Amino acid sequence: MAASLWRAVMDSVSGSSSSPSALDAPPGGGVEFWHGAERAGWLNKQGEYIKTWRRRWFVLKQGRLFWFKDPVVTRASVPRGVIPVASCLTVKGAEDVLNRQFAFELSTPAETMYFIADSEKEKEEWINSIGRSIVQHSRSVTDAEVVDYDSRPQPPPQPKASEESEPAA
Repeated sequence: MAASLWRAVMDSVSGSSSSPSALDAPPGGGVEFWHGAERAGWLNKQGEYIKTWRRRWFVLKQGRLFWFKDPVVTRASVPRGVIPVASCLTVKGAEDVLNRQFAFELSTPAETMYFIADSEKEKEEWINSIGRSIVQHSRSVTDAEVVDYDSRPQPPPQPKASEESEPAA
């Protein structure tokens, strides 16, 4: 049961199907989270269903934010969860929302998740790292979607109010 649930979660994150090769893939959708992290450290995370705070070890790598119970992360480690940061809209401070020091939030179209760092410096570093990852891994704007406002056809000039009120000669 747990293995099939894990496969379903990882398939939805990686966009793969339950083919034999996907089932043999390491946890994390092919991201080697156990080494070379862009950022790693402790954060307190609010539970999804039971809104208690739990201390978790977070690893940011290749556009995914993983969390674990233990800071010793190996190839065999199984993440407790993963957030694909490309799906995130914002990351920002949330002290005023939670009324807690060093709090920040990460928002997706479906939900907002809250975290608490150990210091103001750690909070800012996590916000900056996650923000950079959102930008790097979000869908790029294509040339066809760019609007060049300077080259659009301009409307014809309208007569000035003084020209309209002058009598015709």
